[in-house]
Amino acid sequence: MNQLTGTTSSFPERRRTDLSPAWTGPRVWILVWRKMGSVQSSRGGAGQPVWTRTLIGWHVVFWVLLGMTLALSFLGDLRTARQALFAGTVVVLGAAYQFIGLHAIRSRRALPSYAYRLVLIACLMVLIGIYPQSVFLMFIASAQIWLLCEDIREGIGLSLLLVLGVGTAQLWSAGWGWDAFWEILPWMLVSLVVSLLFGIWIEKVITQSQQRAELIEQLESARDELAEAHHSAGVMAERERMAREIHDTLAQGMTSIVMLAQAAAVELSRGGTDGAAARLAAIEDTARENLAEARALVAAFTPVALSEATLTEVLRRQAERFAAETGVDVQVSLDLPDDEVAALPQAQQVVLLRSAQEALANVRKHAAATQVLITLGLSDGRVWIEIRDDGTGFTPGSESGGFGLSAMRGRVEESGGTVEVESTPGRGTRVQVLIPAVQEDV
Repeated sequence: MNQLTGTTSSFPERRRTDLSPAWTGPRVWILVWRKMGSVQSSRGGAGQPVWTRTLIGWHVVFWVLLGMTLALSFLGDLRTARQALFAGTVVVLGAAYQFIGLHAIRSRRALPSYAYRLVLIACLMVLIGIYPQSVFLMFIASAQIWLLCEDIREGIGLSLLLVLGVGTAQLWSAGWGWDAFWEILPWMLVSLVVSLLFGIWIEKVITQSQQRAELIEQLESARDELAEAHHSAGVMAERERMAREIHDTLAQGMTSIVMLAQAAAVELSRGGTDGAAARLAAIEDTARENLAEARALVAAFTPVALSEATLTEVLRRQAERFAAETGVDVQVSLDLPDDEVAALPQAQQVVLLRSAQEALANVRKHAAATQVLITLGLSDGRVWIEIRDDGTGFTPGSESGGFGLSAMRGRVEESGGTVEVESTPGRGTRVQVLIPAVQEDV
């Protein structure tokens, strides 16, 4: 009885294989295994597929199918010589997988990969030619061919070679007749088409997955670079902020100490001990305040003066000290109630205070003024502070590369505000700082 068609065959001593649609059905999940397994890890080494970490499963599938094939051959009516050849071929295939195939799977090297697949196809031709029922080994053979492929053309060529080899073996087993050829041909064509379609589809899925993995790796690299850039920018911003704080507090205090010390030296040279004592007392007060500011900088950036008094009180205290140190008449004017000033956020009060300190420092160093007016007000949703003097003035835009005004602008712009400077040589200077007014909830 012909096993392929169910009719009587003229080749009683050779068996034909039963090529049913079930031959191609399991190919779906086998190739899907490849899809899941062959995607490159974005963080793994080059050419190391993720599926090698689940190699035990592939061992089990291969050895189970090979063992089933050998066991079923003993249940058939093979002659002793054929049985021995069949068993020997199974051993050769198992050894090729163990010593060549696994190496090819792990290393992805071309030479062992091609060698193993050629041995695999040759062994399958012998096994199917001797015992056609072992055709189900094509399940794992087709999957391994695509697993070890580097591109689609290679997979197509080796899949075609596999189908032609298996078809030739089946035709030899059936006796080389035309009837057998026409009965085998349709299933071989179907098997080839299904294998190629799924193989090409899976290969494209793998390529897209690899591209996505590379894109993810690039995005992660860009994210790391961006995080590093943000960190560097944060460090630079913090350094700039520290520089402004030191310039607005410690540096100005040190300048006052130097000027007071020089004045005290002049008083002592003239024999005026009372005046020198007053200068020394002012030096001590300034040094103590600088020390407190230094400690405040270590703990936080809130000026120590604002932690002990309101902004209005601090401005008046600064004006009194400036007048005592320089002899300049300094007045403080408020265009808004004191309670509204106290309701401003601490950060805004710091900006206003530092701006006033910087403007007074510029008056001390450059203006040679006799009068200074500090005005604090609120209008159009913005709080502003204005420092006006009657000093020598300058031409706007021609100021040197000093740190003071640039530091003031940087601090104010961080708060969303603006700095306006108006000056005319011989007619004084006006510095106005405007920032959005946001009152703290009480």
